[in-house]
Amino acid sequence: MSLDWIRQPASPGTWRAELSWQGAPGTASQLASALRGWHLLRFEVTSDPSQSAEGERYSCTPELGIYHAVTGIHGDIMIPEDRLRAATARAARGESDLHMEITRLLGKPWDDELEPFRYAGEGAPVRWLHQVV
Repeated sequence: MSLDWIRQPASPGTWRAELSWQGAPGTASQLASALRGWHLLRFEVTSDPSQSAEGERYSCTPELGIYHAVTGIHGDIMIPEDRLRAATARAARGESDLHMEITRLLGKPWDDELEPFRYAGEGAPVRWLHQVV
């Protein structure tokens, strides 16, 4: 496998690459673990759900670290009940704000930081979708 690296205008002096892939369930976590070892790297790894496994989403930034979520068939983030219970317990004890807890569970801080990097870089192919089904 080789990646086509192009300049990343969202952060001058950096580069970006994209790769679509197929693999067995669990491959996304292995890939995210390997990429996490590259410090100062921003990345996202997603795995679509299948008949044998839920979907997954991994996001990572140097500032926030790694985020993992299970996704449903429509791409919605599925938050396990134990994580919701822990978030509401922290909020009830006054350790944090419930809105902030839910925002983190949904990965919003990672989305906010990664959004400028998601746009196509210099010379990257762009696909315009004219109809959404």
